[in-house]
Amino acid sequence: MHQRQSYAHLISSFIAVIADALAIFFGLQLALWLRFSGPFASVEITQGIPLAIPPADHLFDLKILAVVVFVLVFRQLGLYQRPHRGRLEDKIPRILRAILIGFVLYLAAEAALRMDPEFSRLALALGVVTVPVLVLLERWIIFRIELHRARHAEVVNHVLIIGTDPTALRLKKAVEGDPFLRSRVSGFLKIEEGGTWPEAIPEPLRLGYAREIESLLDASKIDHIVLSDIGIDREQLLSLVLLCEQRYLQFYLVPDLFRILTSDVEMQQIAGIPVMGMGQWPLDKIGARILKRGFDVGFSVFALVLTSPVVLLAALIIKVTSPGPVFFLQERCGEKGRRFNIFKLRTMNVDAEETGPGWTTPDDPRRTRVGVFLRKWNIDELPQFANVLLGHMSVVGPRPERPVYVEQFKDEIERYMRRHVYKPGITGWAQVHGLRGDTSIAERITYDLFYLEHWSLGLDLKIIIKTLASRENAY
Repeated sequence: MHQRQSYAHLISSFIAVIADALAIFFGLQLALWLRFSGPFASVEITQGIPLAIPPADHLFDLKILAVVVFVLVFRQLGLYQRPHRGRLEDKIPRILRAILIGFVLYLAAEAALRMDPEFSRLALALGVVTVPVLVLLERWIIFRIELHRARHAEVVNHVLIIGTDPTALRLKKAVEGDPFLRSRVSGFLKIEEGGTWPEAIPEPLRLGYAREIESLLDASKIDHIVLSDIGIDREQLLSLVLLCEQRYLQFYLVPDLFRILTSDVEMQQIAGIPVMGMGQWPLDKIGARILKRGFDVGFSVFALVLTSPVVLLAALIIKVTSPGPVFFLQERCGEKGRRFNIFKLRTMNVDAEETGPGWTTPDDPRRTRVGVFLRKWNIDELPQFANVLLGHMSVVGPRPERPVYVEQFKDEIERYMRRHVYKPGITGWAQVHGLRGDTSIAERITYDLFYLEHWSLGLDLKIIIKTLASRENAY
């Protein structure tokens, strides 16, 4: 929901600039200390030349130059925008990218200004570690302070949602779950009359039907209207937009799956005949696939080494506490529908599917006691990094589905098979939004296809970070 920027937002941005500048300055200062006075002081880059510490005033000038460059990059990437949007972990990939760009541009500025002596190259290398650590720590502190203030601030945005579909319910949860929006959903309107209201919508929020909206606006305080049900006809939509303009209300439309998929239409000519089709997705390009595969391999090797003690401990506990194998292999559909066996730690009893396959549910009796914990913290998924190394999967992508469900959903869910164009992932855009287990497949497809159409390495990093905090529907 849009908020007009206030003096308080301007002050918050200014404080963020000062805090970043101090974090960058002291991050570089720490790197210089490690280089010239700490454990790296004895490291000689050039043989036979004694280590010389540049004058303090010259080092100060170099650090100030770096601070100016970094702050300008941060501003260019929108890191001082207030009010906040989303959570801190959503911004971490952008912050790290800004720091990397800052170092590159600083080297260019140093060369252009012919600074002599130059900043110690080893100190800069150490700064690649110290600066992000201090900046992220400072950002976390600032974010927590601003989050506390937002949670105790009054509601300024009253939202009316037109539609009662699952998207509308998730929208209410998202709007009210972000304190920075300072918003509350005042109620819902149905497009079509008759029928029953979803049980998830409490009685006080069932405000009536879309045709009654004018009388409702006269009687209630509404600032924003969101249309989530795209079953509305064109004339109704036009009238709704004009009504919002007349009453100075902000209007929003939740795009349906078709609009998401056709946001990039490509026009071509074949033998002089114009044809229109979907534009290329990012991973259609060989460079993007090489970049993603390189990241997958590097990250998976790191993850397997880092998590091997956890996997070994979990395997030992599984072996001791329940009969059956430690690892669980299950057939899944991968890229272009090719089948492979996915690796997981066993979290259910060995006879869990004697009556056939089924989704896990809350309080599922088929889970072992250890399995409940492993599934909640996603530990059972860790062996899948081996699937990534074998080329079956990617770290991030649509979750691979079992063949029996693929056969079922390909005829029931529109564009379901489009999610199999690329490799599936250990985690994905749908999963970090709580769409896992026995949740809406149609909604999940929307998120999966959005990810494939908008893929970037930054989006992958964002999803990985969000996965660490994602517990919704992990049963």
